[in-house]
Amino acid sequence: MRKTLIGTLAASALILPALALSAGAVLADEHAIKVGTVAGPETDVMKVAAEIAQREYGLEVEIIEFTDYVTPNAALADGSLDANAYQHEPYMRSMVEDRGYDFAIAGYTFVYPIGAYSDKYDSIEALPEGATIALPNDPSNEGRALILMHNEGLITLDDPTYLEATPLDVTGNPHDFDFREIEAAQLPRVLPDVDMAFINNTFAQPAGLSLDDALIKEGPESPYVNLIVVRGGDEEREAIQQLVSAYQTEEVEAKADELFGPQAVPGWK
Repeated sequence: MRKTLIGTLAASALILPALALSAGAVLADEHAIKVGTVAGPETDVMKVAAEIAQREYGLEVEIIEFTDYVTPNAALADGSLDANAYQHEPYMRSMVEDRGYDFAIAGYTFVYPIGAYSDKYDSIEALPEGATIALPNDPSNEGRALILMHNEGLITLDDPTYLEATPLDVTGNPHDFDFREIEAAQLPRVLPDVDMAFINNTFAQPAGLSLDDALIKEGPESPYVNLIVVRGGDEEREAIQQLVSAYQTEEVEAKADELFGPQAVPGWK
């Protein structure tokens, strides 16, 4: 009996510290989160938010950088990230529909207007017949570009309100434009080889392209505000709300203005 009691006490002595460590780990997780961004100036903006989160809330924000638009959502879905901040709602909705992700919007960041750039021409009127037009190959941004072309009278779309339009939805192409679908991150590199390319500000700004020089561009009324996205049910987590509060500050807005100027419009105001 005595040996059994000693054995039980010894086991308890081992289990209790382990439980304490486990509880501490859970608690630590609520004070440290991983956030995915797309490499570039938007990551620099998030770094300011991370500094504010540490200073104001004691929240450690580890930023994980990606070079494409697909992987950050896969990483969020599989639990590798607590949040990501790089996509607008139409893109998120298309990914949710296509891949069955359970995502929620935790907060809003900035509108980064898309623009159409050319190394060869200084106006859309100068584009030749049969011009080669490079489009982002992700569904929502491709539709975004085609809607801009429709609004400029360059093409006609079957439904100009359809946010995921593709060249197959073009019902009128009087200038016989040749559309090329390219991964968004590669568009600045192919710009010299095409007549015009639609490039998101995420990739335009690091390539030295200014929205002021775009042949076509979205205005500040664009509905494509970027988001802080989390898994469904996590949007009310204290750490996530602290991240959102840290992001939606004048310091972050000032950093975005330093990097992008008028090309970054706060989406939370």
